[in-house]
Amino acid sequence: MYTHQLQSQSLLFIVRPESGPKMPEILCTLGPASLDRHTIQRLEQSGATLFRINLSHTKLSDVPQVIQTIRSATDVPICLDTEGAQIRTGEFVDRSITLRDNTIVRVHYRRVPGDDRNFNLYPSGIAALLEVGDFISIDFHSALVQVIAKDNQAVSMRVLQGGLVGQNKAVTVERDIPLPPLTDKDRTALRLGHEMGVTHFALSFASRGDDVKQLRAIVGEEAFVMSKIESHSGLENLEEIVASSDAILIDRGDLSRQVPLERLPQTQKNIIKRAKNAACRVYVATNLLESMVSMPTPTRAEINDIYNTLADGADGLVLAAETAIGQYPIRCASMVNKVIHAFRRNELENDNQFFALNAVSVLIEPHGGRLVHREAEPADLEDLERLPRLAVSERELMDCEQFAYGTYSPLTGFMDRAMLESVLETYRLPSGEVWTLPILLQVGAEERSGFGIGDRIALTDAQGTVHALLDLSEIYQYDLDSLAARMFGTTSRSHPSVARLMERNNCFLAGSVKLVQPLASPHRHYLLTPWQTRFIFTRLGWSQVVGFHSRNPVHRGHETLQLQALEQTGADGIYINPVIGPKKPGDFLPEAILLSYQAMLEFGCYPKGKVVLGSFFTYSRYAGPREAVFTALCRKNMGCSHFIVGRDHTGVNNFYPRHANRELFESLGDIGVKPVFFEAVGYNPQTGAYEVDRGQPLMMISGTEVRESLRADRRLPDWFMRDLVQEVLMAEMRSGKPLFYA
Repeated sequence: MYTHQLQSQSLLFIVRPESGPKMPEILCTLGPASLDRHTIQRLEQSGATLFRINLSHTKLSDVPQVIQTIRSATDVPICLDTEGAQIRTGEFVDRSITLRDNTIVRVHYRRVPGDDRNFNLYPSGIAALLEVGDFISIDFHSALVQVIAKDNQAVSMRVLQGGLVGQNKAVTVERDIPLPPLTDKDRTALRLGHEMGVTHFALSFASRGDDVKQLRAIVGEEAFVMSKIESHSGLENLEEIVASSDAILIDRGDLSRQVPLERLPQTQKNIIKRAKNAACRVYVATNLLESMVSMPTPTRAEINDIYNTLADGADGLVLAAETAIGQYPIRCASMVNKVIHAFRRNELENDNQFFALNAVSVLIEPHGGRLVHREAEPADLEDLERLPRLAVSERELMDCEQFAYGTYSPLTGFMDRAMLESVLETYRLPSGEVWTLPILLQVGAEERSGFGIGDRIALTDAQGTVHALLDLSEIYQYDLDSLAARMFGTTSRSHPSVARLMERNNCFLAGSVKLVQPLASPHRHYLLTPWQTRFIFTRLGWSQVVGFHSRNPVHRGHETLQLQALEQTGADGIYINPVIGPKKPGDFLPEAILLSYQAMLEFGCYPKGKVVLGSFFTYSRYAGPREAVFTALCRKNMGCSHFIVGRDHTGVNNFYPRHANRELFESLGDIGVKPVFFEAVGYNPQTGAYEVDRGQPLMMISGTEVRESLRADRRLPDWFMRDLVQEVLMAEMRSGKPLFYA
């Protein structure tokens, strides 16, 4: 069975922080790719502990706004990283130039429009300090030039090795040129940051202990100062720099311009060892996940580098270009987070396995901390033929399947009286976890005869096929009127679930369940267990997922809710998860719902790579707010971090007040999965847009009208429901296939 195949590829969930030494930190540099509210919040959720503003790539005039943008999204501390004692290329008219071998270029003292023959260096005035004979590497060894002449306007250089050179890129003179530790821009930005309450600062190109003291003179002795080791002088004066700093940051990029690449790994190890011996925190930066600037997955060498850097004793890792300008900033932070957790788990558990097969997942943890798994083992089936049997309904066998696969985690079976009372009274299990909906096994008095506490009972379908095992722990009676009133908020028989409840006796069986065989379904390929959805989301690189529950084919209102939720949450994707179990007469059959979404996906109506479709093999209880929370918790177990809740989510016939769902969610506090609330969506013919109903003139969209138009073989306008979807459903109906429950 497919479930068993994926079950073996289990996931190691990142859960609440482990005890023991402090977790390694993730420092994220913010830039054009990440300087927005959603991305900042996603980076925080992915483990970021500090947000870095690189003054080398941030205009002084922009610093206040950048700080305010970060502060509006998160409480994670901000670090101002100085330009420091570094030479860089100036501005180019076309942002980059190509230097050709054996040409002569001029570096001017005054500002010129930069091109491949004439340009500037930064800071201004640095060119005048160059001497004839100096060798200069530009943009990390992209080009090598030599100074051949000087006059009162410029320095002339011969290009020994040409290459592409970008503006504001590092320049290394193969001779020590003393530079002040802080530029004028640095000093102004540090004062500004200090006045705005920034408490973390990074000193670039720290050369000696006195450099750190100059920075502290501006930002105060109480500030957290990390000194960046990226030059020969920084290595030579490491002890005094460490003594003056709260942390050391090894910038391997700039350091590699002065330390041969083959010596860099040992240099890193030595710096970390000496810093740790002095009880100073140490971080490592540059090229951690360089390939992920443009690719969605890292190389194996990068992952080895990160793991071994942690093994060397690094207290934190710094993402620079990966999160500042890369295409996948959130995936980068999530990947580092996963490696950190894999490393820490091995460290804490002294894991001596030769082969660690569990993938690390950064998805939301299951409800209660782990996914329940209750499938029968071979030993459970040895006495199957001798077990007493009890025929139960399709709905109850569906519940057995969801117990087994962990969709109802932390539940392992049908509720006993104490659990039922706790859920009805407090919306929580006796253990304290939020749970709002009773999951019960209701039987007649004659059906329970012959069973005793402790018995194992084989649960069968109407044909006698065994689908599950029940280890009976309690038999109890409960007043049905009281149960209906507390569970559904009404005793009216016009409520479909109340009517079903009242059709049977007031006797209930409780006990844990093991699945023997799932029910047959023509839609089995759409039925994804929580282990499978988590496997899929992890493989796709998703860490934040919006869940969508539905019992109708997709119309334009649904599309709007889904895409707006994706935009509002900044999630990686959406899991469309319609219910395909039995419903009340007149509701859509599973085929119609799945066909509508499959057509949308096949014709590219959703953003590419942003949607997974999988059905939920359960049934609608129409329990209003209680069921809304229940369906959210089920999607939490499937790996969804967010869940769309509509105005009348899981309700029926106006039994529940308009804002009842929101009120219950808010009263329960943080349940792990975040609800995304929406009111009804309509079409505004004046703007041509789909808008949430706030009292403006809208043409409303409803599932009821969809059903009526299909029954009448009448087309709705495309703004109501896509023509594509209507064509698919009408073709089914005209071929004689039913669309609705009879």
